[in-house]
Amino acid sequence: MAAGVRAHEPRLLACLGALLARWVAADLEAVVVGEVHENITLHCGSISGPRGPVTWYWNDSKPVFLLSSNSSLLPAEPRFSLVNASSLHIAGLSLQDEGNYTCQEVLNETRGFQVWLQVASGPYQVEVNISAAGRLPNGTLYVAKGSQVNFNCSGTSRPPPTIEWWFRAPDTRSEPFGDGLGSSAFRLLPVSLNLQGNYTCLATNTLSRRQREVTTELLVYAAPPSVPQCLAEMSSGSFTVQLICRWDGGYPDPNFLWTEEPGGMILGKSNLGVEMLNQSQLSDGKTFKCVGSHIVGPESGASCVVQIRPPSLLSEPMKTCFVGGNVTLTCQVSGAYPPAKILWLRNLTLPEVVIRSNGHYLITQHGQTSTLTIRNCSQDLDEGYYVCRAENIVGLREVDIWLSVKEPLNIGGIVGTIVSLLLLGLAIIVGLMLYYSPVFCWKVGNTFRGQDMDDVMVLVDSEEEEEEEEDVAEEEEEEEENEREELPKEIHRHGHIHRVTALVNGNIEQMANGLQALQEDRSELQTDIIQEEDGPV
Repeated sequence: MAAGVRAHEPRLLACLGALLARWVAADLEAVVVGEVHENITLHCGSISGPRGPVTWYWNDSKPVFLLSSNSSLLPAEPRFSLVNASSLHIAGLSLQDEGNYTCQEVLNETRGFQVWLQVASGPYQVEVNISAAGRLPNGTLYVAKGSQVNFNCSGTSRPPPTIEWWFRAPDTRSEPFGDGLGSSAFRLLPVSLNLQGNYTCLATNTLSRRQREVTTELLVYAAPPSVPQCLAEMSSGSFTVQLICRWDGGYPDPNFLWTEEPGGMILGKSNLGVEMLNQSQLSDGKTFKCVGSHIVGPESGASCVVQIRPPSLLSEPMKTCFVGGNVTLTCQVSGAYPPAKILWLRNLTLPEVVIRSNGHYLITQHGQTSTLTIRNCSQDLDEGYYVCRAENIVGLREVDIWLSVKEPLNIGGIVGTIVSLLLLGLAIIVGLMLYYSPVFCWKVGNTFRGQDMDDVMVLVDSEEEEEEEEDVAEEEEEEEENEREELPKEIHRHGHIHRVTALVNGNIEQMANGLQALQEDRSELQTDIIQEEDGPV
């Protein structure tokens, strides 16, 4: 029994070796990927050297004969063929060709090799859809700044593809867009100007690694944030006016339409907003309207108007300059539209001469206000009329300014003269008051003497002292005689006026004599008053 067992051991080992060889061969399964409509070659193992007859089968569960190296056996389909008498070549792959393929070789013993064929398809029909986007005539898409935009990418593939989004701004390189790797859709909210550029959807077949991409240019437009501004400017050297419409801050540039109002007659339409008008199309009070429109709104657009007006002038009619000094003449223009051109002319001779800035004249202009400064005034050269002229395409206005050039005044002499006149006037007033108001003089005398005195002192000039003394004496005598004759019973308290001449030149002796006479008269006056009180009433 033991001998029998030993005799069967070599055969058992041989069967186990054959089974192990088949298992090892079965484990040598290869995976091959092919694409639809393409050709592929499946190799029968990796054995080199002499090969035996080879037969190819499809599907393990129910093997289907495909091709054999035996010429007596015809291939199942013409698109199957052998390469190097061992490899299976398949032309025009289809999705139905996917599956397990077995190569069976007979050489001393039968060996089998398996190949797993996977057929990939696509990606095909990759499309990008961007919502809320407009389309330009050339096909480029655009969206409004600040809007919400949805991006979606789709494609056909077997197996389903992975999606990557790439973004490339102008003058930069492409880079993955956010977390879009492997995602077919995303949303931007809100859209800003720096998100303008090319968006690329990259679809990749995970089996064949074949890629297909679709790039879409997206523009981000923005309407101007302000309102249009209308201007009218005169063209230099010609009788034409430029109507200019500006609406800044938008992208792209808006379109402009100029019309004449009322009536809405169209003058022109462009994206520059400039229209040229000649003098025959213009008149005082004519109005023109500009309407700006932008691709992203507002839908009704925005507008502004200009009204043509002639100039009006305002200036001082007269100016004065001292010889050797400076003077500035000012001319202010208002109401002119388009703005007027301002000139200064000298209206001394005909024809009128336009003044230019030089060492003697300086002309400056700020807006519609012009000034002419004349330096080192001369009476012979500069005195006279100056003309400020303002002119635009619908009107001309002029204003004359008279410039008077005078010698500089002597301030010291003027002050001295004024003081002298004031003193003289004061002296005259005081003299008149003293002459015509003895009571006032009497009150002043009492104030200085500190007692009740009926006499009035009058100060007279020393040069007229002698003549006045004689006249006064005569007048006093006549008055006393008249009073005594007419009113013998009434003696007025102030009936006697005594004048004491005070010499301005300091004649003390004469002044003392006058005071003594004044005292004597006062004593006599008191005696008369006492007698009057004692007499009958």
